[in-house]
Amino acid sequence: MSAPVTTRPAPADRAEALDRIRDLHTEGRLAEEFPGVSGLLAVLAQGPAAAADLARAGRLLARVDPGRIHALHPDARPLHVTVSGHGTLDALTGPLTAELARHGIPLRPTIGDHDSWRRDLQDTTGPLYADDTDLSLVLLDAQSVFDELPQPWRVSDAAEAVTARLGLLQRLAESYVRDGSGTLVLNTLPLLTGQLRQLVDHRSRTELSLLWREFNVGLLRIALAHPRVHVVDLEPLIAESGPVRDSRLAVYTKEHLGAELLGRYAREIGHLARALRGRTKKVLVVDLDHTLWDGILGDDGPDGIAVSGTYRGEAFGAFQKTVRQLGSQGVLLGVCSKNDQEPVEQVLAGHPDMVLRPDDFVRITANWQPKDGNLREMAARLNLGTDSFVFVDDSPFECGLVASSLPEVAVVRLDEEPALHIDRLLADGWFDVRELTEADRGRAGQYRADAGRLELLDGAASMEEYLQALDVRVTVAPATEADVPRISQITLRTNQFNLTTRRLGTDDVRARIDAPGRLVLAVRAQDRFGDNGLVGAVFAERDADALRIDNVLLSCRVFARGIEQAALTALLAHARDTGAPAVVASYRPTAKNGKVRDLYPSLGFATVRTGDDGSLDFRHDLTELPPHPGHVSLDASFGPPATT
Repeated sequence: MSAPVTTRPAPADRAEALDRIRDLHTEGRLAEEFPGVSGLLAVLAQGPAAAADLARAGRLLARVDPGRIHALHPDARPLHVTVSGHGTLDALTGPLTAELARHGIPLRPTIGDHDSWRRDLQDTTGPLYADDTDLSLVLLDAQSVFDELPQPWRVSDAAEAVTARLGLLQRLAESYVRDGSGTLVLNTLPLLTGQLRQLVDHRSRTELSLLWREFNVGLLRIALAHPRVHVVDLEPLIAESGPVRDSRLAVYTKEHLGAELLGRYAREIGHLARALRGRTKKVLVVDLDHTLWDGILGDDGPDGIAVSGTYRGEAFGAFQKTVRQLGSQGVLLGVCSKNDQEPVEQVLAGHPDMVLRPDDFVRITANWQPKDGNLREMAARLNLGTDSFVFVDDSPFECGLVASSLPEVAVVRLDEEPALHIDRLLADGWFDVRELTEADRGRAGQYRADAGRLELLDGAASMEEYLQALDVRVTVAPATEADVPRISQITLRTNQFNLTTRRLGTDDVRARIDAPGRLVLAVRAQDRFGDNGLVGAVFAERDADALRIDNVLLSCRVFARGIEQAALTALLAHARDTGAPAVVASYRPTAKNGKVRDLYPSLGFATVRTGDDGSLDFRHDLTELPPHPGHVSLDASFGPPATT
């Protein structure tokens, strides 16, 4: 059971938030209050002093034992991060601790020796390759190349050096993918003026700039070739953070990457960690007045608001384009506004300057009720948790209300300058995923189709009548190569219907598909309102004693339609028909998967073990199989019988 957390109003400013963290540290309560710390860090993350404030808070959090945090809050599972590089990286620990804590993840770091990156990447028995390592960060800088050049040097010497370095990194990345268990993180290497201007002729400078860009392109291509390799492009971060380093510290302490840049790098690692832990946000809910348009609809009327044609209106139009761009990639868009519903719908549908239209949204809520309640209602209608939501508003009151009432919602507070809306929205990469699938691009349309399903449900006399009228059709078949990205994504993003919460990358899914004795099933569904696509997966393995179900997952969009029961009854029948003595399975509890605790018993599985942590082990002897739901049409195939 999690430790009790003291509930306090959201802090008003960064100073108050930092003071609260200092007080918790002084009182020795940072571990106990860890879930609430994310809200304090969210306040620190905004504004020009964000990097320094987060680093200060992170240094305090780094003194707390991550194991103690996990013991008090079981869902706060520490992330083991190994750090290696060329220069001094002491300035990374604070911001990295803070950025992970913002997403409810304690950091367990292992820091390598100075300039040990090559040895660490070559040592397959070392920390970077350890089974419990989640992320292996290898931070390099341009000086690591220039240190190896002869004195004096020419462009041809630099060309030979970067070619050799790229080849080495490609080989080491392949070694890591083969022998390591986590995700390897590399970075592009920024070329500094102090390195470029050692060449006095412009032609040589151009040649060096060109070969350096080609080198960085080669680094980025490593990530495209290996799904478990991620390359952070430092150039966009440098454009926002200023100088790469302090030249004095680079000479005297070997800090070749400055504290501000490392802070922005830490934020990118936080985004990556959040995706790996299945904590990517799914829904973007926006206010309207002074958020999507300039003006107040109720006061100014449809003709008085602006989305283009005025100095400020153009900024709101650009913001709408960005919101729509996110929606085109699977982010669900919603409106939550203090307005009357009918005028809002009329403006969105008919105003000539609107970029966003009603069809871009899965839910439009305009009323005078508290916004936290509206968000809860929207989450219920979408069958999603409120922890999947990002809420964007210009009102300090509304943002404070949601932050206090729904701390699991990511709150993006806009200010009075609309030109900064886009930067505020995109700063935290709330919707970042490892790889976008075609299912993502069609997600909004599928959720809009759910409106028809809800109308059918509301008009049905009973749940049984609704399900019969829905005409659910389920297909269960072995996963193919084309299914791999989507199945991996389901394991990474599904939290509610996830029996064991094992996260799998695409390489992990492929390994299970290819392994003898293993079975990876893709579950697809459609009904009278359309094709839901690949909505679930079943992982199983046959051994001499039983067919073992490793995990069952189902998209939250299709809960309570009998799909999971149909898939599992088909698997039980397959196990019996192929001579399996029994089927065994497990349930591992999390804060979000409690609703599937009784899935296996409902299908005739007997409980054979109950763990102190609430975990359950089950066994089905296959003597009496449950029928698949009568309202579901099932088409199941399993390919050749699995062999051990």
